[in-house]
Amino acid sequence: MIKDYLPVDSCDLGEGPLWHPKLESLFWFDINTFKMFNWKDGKLKVWSFSEPVSAAGWVDEDSLIVASASSLIRLSLASDNRTVLVDLEADMPHTRSNDGRADPWGGFWVGTMGLNAEKEVGSIYRFYKGKLKQLHQNLTIPNSICFSPDKKFVYFADTRQEKIWRQDLNPDNGWPMNQPTVFIDFKAQGLHPDGSVCDSEGFLWNAQYGASRVSRYSPEGWLDRVESLPASQVTCPAFGGESFNTIFVTSACQGLNDSDLKAEPLAGKVFHFESDAVGLAEYQVEL
Repeated sequence: MIKDYLPVDSCDLGEGPLWHPKLESLFWFDINTFKMFNWKDGKLKVWSFSEPVSAAGWVDEDSLIVASASSLIRLSLASDNRTVLVDLEADMPHTRSNDGRADPWGGFWVGTMGLNAEKEVGSIYRFYKGKLKQLHQNLTIPNSICFSPDKKFVYFADTRQEKIWRQDLNPDNGWPMNQPTVFIDFKAQGLHPDGSVCDSEGFLWNAQYGASRVSRYSPEGWLDRVESLPASQVTCPAFGGESFNTIFVTSACQGLNDSDLKAEPLAGKVFHFESDAVGLAEYQVEL
C-alpha cells in the first residue's frame, strides 16, 4: 500500500493519534516537546503544555480529555480553557503518562511510566464516572490499550516485556475481570509492541517500535499482515477518515543520530494509508 505523511514537522516522540469523529480531524502529541497537534483541511493547530502530554479522548465537539504527566485535563479547543479533572501520579515527579484510549462505556484508560523508562515503575489506570482507579502496576512501558469491538476484551502491552495481554471486561460497566492472559509474546521475534487499535473485525493493529512496521493480528493472535513504513520508530496507529479506512501512524526520531536520520529522513512523521480494513469511531468519554 502507498504510504504518505502529513506535511508537518517531525515529532521527537510522536504518540496518541486520535481521529475525532465529530470534528473529522486528527489529533496527536509530541511527548518530549509537551505539544498537542491537530490537522484539518490542510491546516495545523498546536497546543503547548508545561509538562509531557501523551493521549486524549473526545468529550464533545469542543473538548478533549488530555493525559499529562500529572493529571487528566479537560481542554476546551475553542477557548483553550484547561480544567484538571483528577491528579495522575501528581506526587510522582519521576513519571509521566503514556498510551491511552477511551473505552465503550465512556471511561478513559491511561498508562504511566518512568521518565527514563525505569523498570516496573509504570501502571495502568481507568478514569470512570469522575474517579481514577489503578488497574495494573509494575509495568515498565505500558502500551497498546484498546478494546475488542464486541466489548469483551481490553488489550494492553508492556513494550519492555515484549508482550501483549488480553483481559475480560464486565459487559455492564467495562471494569476488567479475571486475570490478564498473554495474547502475543514477541520475545522470540525480538519485537517491541507499542500502540495498538482494533478494527471492526476484531483484528488488532500493533505499531512495533524499532521494526518500521505496523502488524495486524487476528482475534486468535496469529499474524495476518505487515505494513512497512519508512521510519523505524513507529509508535501508534489510529483509524480515521470519512469511511474509517485510513490508518494514521505516529512515529519518533528520538535517539537517532545524524547517520540514522540520513537513512530515514521521515522519522517522526505522521504517516497515513488507505486499507481494506475498516476501523470504528473512537468512543466518547463521559465526564
